[in-house]
Amino acid sequence: MLFGVTSRSVRGISTVVALLAVGAVGCSDAIDSAKAGAKTALRQRSVFTLTPGDCFNPNSEATASEEFAVEIVPCKEPHKGQVVGEFSIDGLTEYPGEDGASKIADERCPVESQKFVSDTWAVPAGVDLFYYYPTAQSWRTGDRGVSCTYTKKSGSVTGSLKNESLNADQLAYLKGSNAVYEALWANQPEAKLIEDDLAAYKKQAKAVAAALDSHLRAMKGIQQPETVKLRTKLEETAGAWDDAAKAKDTDAFYIAYDLAFTGIDPSRTVGARKELKLATTVPADDADVWAD
Repeated sequence: MLFGVTSRSVRGISTVVALLAVGAVGCSDAIDSAKAGAKTALRQRSVFTLTPGDCFNPNSEATASEEFAVEIVPCKEPHKGQVVGEFSIDGLTEYPGEDGASKIADERCPVESQKFVSDTWAVPAGVDLFYYYPTAQSWRTGDRGVSCTYTKKSGSVTGSLKNESLNADQLAYLKGSNAVYEALWANQPEAKLIEDDLAAYKKQAKAVAAALDSHLRAMKGIQQPETVKLRTKLEETAGAWDDAAKAKDTDAFYIAYDLAFTGIDPSRTVGARKELKLATTVPADDADVWAD
C-alpha cells in the first residue's frame, strides 16, 4: 500500500485570469480553452473543506509534498481521487511533526477508509491510499484534520468507490474479514525475526485470534455452502493463531504460525466471495505477501 505524504495549507483561488481570456481572444478554440479553465477554477476547493465522498483532481502531482486546493468534480467524470474518510488528531498539544502526523494517518486511514469502501478488493488497480494531514503552520491555526483518499497516481477513474448496495451477509462478512487483516498488519512487530521479539509476535497472534473469533461468530449467520466451508477452515486457523499466542518458545510459535498465516491466505476466500457476489480478484499486494 502506498501513502501520499501530502500536507495541507490554504490559499485563495481566483478565476480572473481565465475569465479575462474570453474577452481578449475571439477565436473559438481560445474561448473553449478559457471556458474549460474557468470551469476548473470555479471547482477549486481548499483541502481544509474536503469531505468523504468528494471526487477530485489534485492541482499538482499525487505525491507532491504540499497541496493547497484541489479541483472537485462529479464522480461520474474522470478523476484521480476520492475522499474516503476523515478524522481529527486529538489529544495532542504539540505538533507531532511531519513524521508523527504521517504515522497517525498511516495507522488510522486504512480503518477510516473501510467505513466508506467496505470491499477493498473492488478498488481499481493502481488506486492506492493517500492522505492530507496538517502542516506545522496550519497546526498553529487550529488545523487537526486528516483526509483519507484513494488516489490513482497515473491515469484516472470514473464513478464513486462507495459500496452503496451491500446486503446484510456481505456487510457481515466484510466487517469480519477486514478486521482480521487489520489486526494482522496493525500489530506487525518491528523486529523482522521472531527470535528478536517473541513477545511482540505473540501479541500480534493474540490480536488476530480475537479478530478471527469475531469473524467466525458473524459468519454463523451466513448459511451459504462455500461460506460455511470457509468458516470450517477458519475455525482450524483460529486455533493455530491461539496456539501461536500461547507458545512457550520460538519453536512452538513457528509451528503454530506457519499453519495460522497460511490459513488466512486471501486466495482461500475467493469461493466464498464469489458466492456472496463480492469482488474476487486478490489485490496484488496481498497476493505477493502470501506468494512469498
